[in-house]
Amino acid sequence: MVKKIYKLPDIGEGIAEGEIVKWLVKEGDYVKQFQPIVEVLTAKAKVEIPSPYEGKIVRILAKEGELVPVGSPLLEIEVVDGEARESPDKPVVEEPIKQEVGKSYTGKRVKAPPGVRLLAKRLGVDLSRVQGTGPKGIITKADVESYVASISPEPVPEKPVSKEVLEERIEIRGIRRFMFKNMAEAKRVIPHAYLIEEVDVTELWSLRERVKKYGADRGVKITILPFIIKAVISALKEYPLLNSSVDDERGEIIVKKYYNIGLAVDAGEALVVPNIKDADKKSIVELAREIRSLADKARKGELTLDDVSGGTFTITNIGSIGSIAGMAVINPPEVAILGVHRIFERPVLDGDRLVNRKFMYLSISFDHRVLEGAYVTRFLMRLKELLENPYILLIE
Repeated sequence: MVKKIYKLPDIGEGIAEGEIVKWLVKEGDYVKQFQPIVEVLTAKAKVEIPSPYEGKIVRILAKEGELVPVGSPLLEIEVVDGEARESPDKPVVEEPIKQEVGKSYTGKRVKAPPGVRLLAKRLGVDLSRVQGTGPKGIITKADVESYVASISPEPVPEKPVSKEVLEERIEIRGIRRFMFKNMAEAKRVIPHAYLIEEVDVTELWSLRERVKKYGADRGVKITILPFIIKAVISALKEYPLLNSSVDDERGEIIVKKYYNIGLAVDAGEALVVPNIKDADKKSIVELAREIRSLADKARKGELTLDDVSGGTFTITNIGSIGSIAGMAVINPPEVAILGVHRIFERPVLDGDRLVNRKFMYLSISFDHRVLEGAYVTRFLMRLKELLENPYILLIE
């Protein structure tokens, strides 16, 4: 038997770190090669990491909820056969803890990671009095909680209780943590520019109403979004720079000759962007079915890394919630994102009479390093033309 350290592998798509969501094994378990051992949440999706070896789990080196960089140790495993590779553990820093007000202090040096020290500080616990049960005597959160439960609390002067809670603190973790980081990076690096245009979608709405029953007979609800995707792809083929990404490291713009259309989905806790692969090769019914499938997977937290990787252009359907206009943040490394807004009616003059027509606004946010305003305006005008005359899409 040989012991090996298994590190968080490079998952791809430029992912540099992941949060440990759930361990699927425990110390002492025997695992087969390729057996899933841990769920890891990345900026893209939640993925299961398989074991590269067959053997016995000796130590788990990363805790649930911990943010782990790629290449950091996950666990130690005793392998059936093979040579051990060099992968020394990073030592835990030992240092005396600071004395808390009103607490005795023994001067004993303790071994505890930062998260445990923070918990002890919040609870007013002298870590030098806590017996560590972790590897090499490291103190765990469970050790601190057990210590607190074993002692009688000191009398604390009663404080007046407020009739209502005025603040709530929400821990920034999980998919929300990645959203914080990605959105800040997008606005810091990408010089956003914006355009907005009004579109008469009366004919598009009429076409959708005519084919709604056709979709229902095939078990799918047809909205106007599949038609918008078709129109977007047609316009992207005429203005291909919008279907590109930026490789900052090599100083290159990568123009894509395929169309993986991303859809921003409100997943409750945060926003995720799965994409429809090869959307240009799919029919209206196929697009509608895939839109529904990806949205359902997103809300259930079942998206795979493939679902959220490789997007070329993103659409955010803000209008489905009710917004009449807004400007979205670009999804890096893409160079543009289209906002689709709420449809509303307005009377317009048709000859000598007033008739109600349906309108909506389209907004586009674009990377001004890559795209100039005139180019994006022409794209938006072509998209407007296609949506106002949707029958063109049937003959292209």
